[in-house]
Amino acid sequence: MSTHHDGSALYVPDQNPRLGSNVDVWLRTALAVKTVFVRSIEDGEPRYTAAVRERRGDELWWRASVLVRNPVTRYRFLVDGDWYNVLGRFGHDVPDDTDFRLVAHAGPAPWTREAIVYQIFPDRFARSATAPATPDWAVRCEWDEPVAGRGRDASRQWYGGDLDGIARRLDHIQDLGADTVYLTPFFPARSNHRYDAVAFDRVDPLLGGDRALRRLSDALHTRGMRLVGDLTTNHTGIEHPWFDEPDLYYMTGDGGYESWLGVPSLPKLNWHSARLRARFVTDTDSIVRRWLRYLDGWRIDVANMTGRRAADDLTLEVARLVADAVRSARPDALLIAEHAHGAGADLDAGGWPGTMNYAGFTRPLWSWLRGDELGLPDFLGVPGPVPRRDGHATVATVRAMMATMSWRSWTHSWNLLGSHDTARIRTVVGSLERLEVAAGLLATLPGVPMVFAGDELGLTGSNGEESRTPMPWRSSKQLLPWYSRLLALRRKHPALRGGGLRFAHVDADAIAFWRETHDERLLILARRASGVPVPLAVAEATNLYGGAAWTGALPSDGPTFQIWSVPA
Repeated sequence: MSTHHDGSALYVPDQNPRLGSNVDVWLRTALAVKTVFVRSIEDGEPRYTAAVRERRGDELWWRASVLVRNPVTRYRFLVDGDWYNVLGRFGHDVPDDTDFRLVAHAGPAPWTREAIVYQIFPDRFARSATAPATPDWAVRCEWDEPVAGRGRDASRQWYGGDLDGIARRLDHIQDLGADTVYLTPFFPARSNHRYDAVAFDRVDPLLGGDRALRRLSDALHTRGMRLVGDLTTNHTGIEHPWFDEPDLYYMTGDGGYESWLGVPSLPKLNWHSARLRARFVTDTDSIVRRWLRYLDGWRIDVANMTGRRAADDLTLEVARLVADAVRSARPDALLIAEHAHGAGADLDAGGWPGTMNYAGFTRPLWSWLRGDELGLPDFLGVPGPVPRRDGHATVATVRAMMATMSWRSWTHSWNLLGSHDTARIRTVVGSLERLEVAAGLLATLPGVPMVFAGDELGLTGSNGEESRTPMPWRSSKQLLPWYSRLLALRRKHPALRGGGLRFAHVDADAIAFWRETHDERLLILARRASGVPVPLAVAEATNLYGGAAWTGALPSDGPTFQIWSVPA
């Protein structure tokens, strides 16, 4: 038995600590361990508390109380003289950055961790009727016409999907097992992606206008489902009327202006502006607040860049403003930040509750499951091809990213196999067998699963634009069976939604882990290729997925994905 602790309820029973409260934390160890202390930080100074041990079978469980003195209280364990933190046990001194965290800032609504999210790019999901007249910026396309994928027409191809079309296909989404629909932007713009908004006060008429959003919202809520919108806090389109008011943007002395990554059609907002803050966030009828009449939350586009420009760094301040406004308008609303690399420094600060977990889920999973013939030109924006990494490197990446944030932020972040900004997971992994392994990890690792519309049909695409394929409703495409089965298991088993994470075995081609609560233990095996049987000291287990009977060892066949229930 190795030493283990994480921030789940199994180890931290109080999942929403209050400032000034005392919280019990538990550590499990082998029987040979003699002493355990907890070191917590109070007002910047370490404090040590001796842990009390309790024997449970062939393990020791150690309990100590931590004072939540500060909004974020860091703690670690001293185990027979060794330090133990998120990254493991060390026989040498280690910095505080990877300690565990207790967070006393206002917590997210409980449902936001339980959700299963389905992402829709509205132009490509479904049409309700004949598309209206072609806008002047667009190239009209028939539904079965291939996407350009690259070049000037990529953002101009217009297929005419709309919000009423989505409302007519809710059976598909619900049958898949998703309960939350996330729409990329629905504001008027001069592109098919609509991240270049020309207004925030209305829904694009091409999508059906405000009434269509209200109809979609009502249809989802009638089914007990939810709706999340997409908001660009970093920039607008160049034709937004605000651009006539220079104090709202970063203007340069030569009459120019800052823009997102130098793209001239996307001028960058200046969050020093009191008028911008009022219109966007703080006014009673601000953009953030008003649309929460119909929406159940927001995804914030390029949240990592919002408020940052050269010497200016207002990101955490803006995040708190947005979070406060969301809570004020809808205390139960969801808020999630886009962040394509390490997001830890932007979380646990009373602002963004979580991130789209590209760094800690998508990237390591791609590098472990990538196909042999994969020829993508870059790795989610990193120059060069997707690297080939083994299971040890994959788990090391996951743990390193986990160590930069609290368990709460990690489990409220969205895990995704891909999105409208990336290659399709089917293209990345190549085979259907590895695709099933990818879907299995999506459904069983800590974090909120997010499925990009079409992945459940096995659609392909080598970049974000090419992946925005219209849903093939007219063809015989069938739902890949494992998506709905795996998401149903996640919905059924509390351990998959709120259990701890403990790795049971890792080698080059296999990753096995436990998801555990007080009442449930699930053993999960993801194998990308065949190997050798791996004995585990588990006497009895019932297979829930994959079909492999338990024989006392992890099976050697692969690729495969297996889930067993083990008596608690």
